[in-house]
Amino acid sequence: MKAIVNGKLITPGPNGDFRVEQDKVVIFEDRILEIINKAEFDTRDRGSFEEVYYAQGQYVSPGFINLHIHGCVGSDTMDCREMGLRRMAVFQASTGVTSMLPTTMTYDMPKVYEALNLVRQAVSYREGARILGVNMEGPFISESHKGAQKASHIRKADFDLIKEYSDVIKLITIAPEELPAGSGFISKCRAAGIRVSLGHTSADYDCAINAINNQGATHITHLFNAMTGLHHRNPGVVGAAFDSDAFCELITDNIHVAPGAQRIVHRVKGTERTVLITDSMRACGLGDGESELGGQKVFVKGQRAVLEDGTIAGSVLTMDKAIYNYAQNIHIPVWQAVECATRTPARAIGMEKDLGSIEVGKMADITVFDENVHITITFCAGKEIFLE
Repeated sequence: MKAIVNGKLITPGPNGDFRVEQDKVVIFEDRILEIINKAEFDTRDRGSFEEVYYAQGQYVSPGFINLHIHGCVGSDTMDCREMGLRRMAVFQASTGVTSMLPTTMTYDMPKVYEALNLVRQAVSYREGARILGVNMEGPFISESHKGAQKASHIRKADFDLIKEYSDVIKLITIAPEELPAGSGFISKCRAAGIRVSLGHTSADYDCAINAINNQGATHITHLFNAMTGLHHRNPGVVGAAFDSDAFCELITDNIHVAPGAQRIVHRVKGTERTVLITDSMRACGLGDGESELGGQKVFVKGQRAVLEDGTIAGSVLTMDKAIYNYAQNIHIPVWQAVECATRTPARAIGMEKDLGSIEVGKMADITVFDENVHITITFCAGKEIFLE
């Protein structure tokens, strides 16, 4: 057994809302065994504990869940290299992430299949953040809202193209207006356990709300970016997101979405339906310079990554910074913002029974950090995967 003491525990209260509890001790192996008062812990035999960690007044939080990450530290999911995925997982752990969905891009299908097969193997990795499966972004998208994806590889959605990979695809982005009539693509995905997200889409409000309310889409890919915006005579995909219970991804690097827009999202969706993501590409963690995304040159300066034509090309954001920025922009405590990177993404992909909060019986995925979300230690299934 292991224990974490002297921390400020972020955990659900009696009403289910996240709160901070002082003088609590978390006892765990691969799962959370007990959460007890410090006074009771002081009566326990310390010899029964393999390790006791002292949080020194820092937050003891559920590990972060990154549902949308293309790459970091020089590697990308579409490189289809085992060591690349391992590097990504190890780096993510240093930013507090304990679970992640490596994210594909719009490529020719053989290349996409290669990436899916590699991630299928990678779910067994035990180094760094846990790999849960794949977030498949494209190729079933709209050319007019393709963003930094190649138009030549875009194609019509066909469930037969992905049905053999339903075990590894956890989330898939589609443009609903591009679905072949009568294809039943969304319902087939849901029946196979794949969550469907609307993104890179030219859909109007009616098309988007129909996909959500009547077909089973539950998620919005990087809200505001690469979709029809909110207008009072055409509410667009953003309007459908606000007018539904869909989970909404948000990139909070303050480049993709302005702080004021983030505050509007918070008022409408709250922490219960807002999912913080990084959407990071291979340049994340490397600093300024030239990089690559989907076979296209990307130029990074500061926190901005763009193609040669100025199109935003993913981000270099990390999850610790995403949470800090969101808390600052929304004017809420860091511990409250944490829900958007823990329990909410777990719910978005149907894994809340095991992940997303520090509760007895759940996986011991824990990260410890200060008021600035500076990570000092991260555990995945009780194993120390990062120590500053």
